[in-house]
Amino acid sequence: MELIISLLSGALGGNVAGALLKKFSLGTLWNSVAGILGGGLGGQLLGSLGLDLGGIIGSVASGSVGGGVLMVIIGLIKKAISK
Repeated sequence: MELIISLLSGALGGNVAGALLKKFSLGTLWNSVAGILGGGLGGQLLGSLGLDLGGIIGSVASGSVGGGVLMVIIGLIKKAISK
Protein backbone atom coordinates (compact mmCIF):
# COMPACT_ATOMS: atom_id res chain seq x y z
CA MET A 1 0.00 0.00 0.00
CA GLU A 2 2.82 2.40 0.85
CA LEU A 3 4.43 1.79 -2.56
CA ILE A 4 1.20 2.75 -4.35
CA ILE A 5 0.97 5.92 -2.27
CA SER A 6 4.63 6.73 -3.08
CA LEU A 7 4.00 6.23 -6.81
CA LEU A 8 0.88 8.41 -6.85
CA SER A 9 2.60 11.06 -4.74
CA GLY A 10 5.54 10.93 -7.12
CA ALA A 11 3.27 11.64 -10.08
CA LEU A 12 1.83 14.59 -8.19
CA GLY A 13 5.31 15.78 -7.17
CA GLY A 14 6.57 15.55 -10.75
CA ASN A 15 3.69 17.66 -12.01
CA VAL A 16 4.00 20.23 -9.22
CA ALA A 17 7.73 20.55 -9.91
CA GLY A 18 6.97 20.89 -13.64
CA ALA A 19 4.47 23.66 -12.93
CA LEU A 20 6.87 25.52 -10.63
CA LEU A 21 9.97 25.02 -12.80
CA LYS A 22 8.57 25.47 -16.30
CA LYS A 23 11.97 25.46 -18.02
CA PHE A 24 12.52 21.87 -16.82
CA SER A 25 8.96 20.67 -17.46
CA LEU A 26 8.60 17.63 -19.70
CA GLY A 27 4.85 18.01 -20.23
CA THR A 28 2.12 16.51 -18.09
CA LEU A 29 2.53 12.92 -19.26
CA TRP A 30 6.32 12.78 -18.91
CA ASN A 31 6.29 14.78 -15.67
CA SER A 32 3.94 12.09 -14.34
CA VAL A 33 6.11 9.23 -15.63
CA ALA A 34 9.29 10.75 -14.19
CA GLY A 35 7.42 11.48 -10.97
CA ILE A 36 6.16 7.90 -10.67
CA LEU A 37 9.68 6.55 -11.14
CA GLY A 38 11.12 9.09 -8.71
CA GLY A 39 8.38 8.42 -6.19
CA GLY A 40 9.06 4.70 -6.28
CA LEU A 41 12.80 5.24 -5.96
CA GLY A 42 12.36 7.80 -3.17
CA GLY A 43 10.09 5.48 -1.20
CA GLN A 44 12.44 2.54 -1.61
CA LEU A 45 15.49 4.63 -0.70
CA LEU A 46 13.98 5.90 2.54
CA GLY A 47 12.75 2.39 3.35
CA SER A 48 16.19 0.89 2.82
CA LEU A 49 17.76 3.55 5.02
CA GLY A 50 15.41 2.54 7.82
CA LEU A 51 13.75 5.95 8.02
CA ASP A 52 10.14 5.62 9.13
CA LEU A 53 8.37 8.93 8.75
CA GLY A 54 5.01 7.62 9.86
CA GLY A 55 3.58 5.31 7.23
CA ILE A 56 1.31 7.19 4.85
CA ILE A 57 2.80 10.60 5.62
CA GLY A 58 6.27 9.26 4.94
CA SER A 59 5.14 7.67 1.69
CA VAL A 60 3.55 10.91 0.51
CA ALA A 61 6.60 12.96 1.47
CA SER A 62 9.18 10.62 -0.03
CA GLY A 63 7.11 10.08 -3.16
CA SER A 64 6.51 13.78 -3.76
CA VAL A 65 10.11 14.78 -3.19
CA GLY A 66 11.50 11.85 -5.17
CA GLY A 67 9.14 12.55 -8.06
CA GLY A 68 9.96 16.23 -8.18
CA VAL A 69 13.70 15.69 -7.95
CA LEU A 70 13.80 13.06 -10.70
CA MET A 71 11.64 15.23 -12.98
CA VAL A 72 14.09 18.15 -12.56
CA ILE A 73 17.11 15.88 -13.17
CA ILE A 74 15.56 14.53 -16.37
CA GLY A 75 14.65 18.09 -17.41
CA LEU A 76 18.27 19.19 -16.90
CA ILE A 77 19.56 16.27 -18.95
CA LYS A 78 17.04 16.98 -21.73
CA LYS A 79 18.03 20.65 -21.78
CA ALA A 80 21.75 19.79 -21.91
CA ILE A 81 21.25 17.33 -24.77
CA SER A 82 19.19 19.78 -26.83
CA LYS A 83 22.01 22.36 -26.86
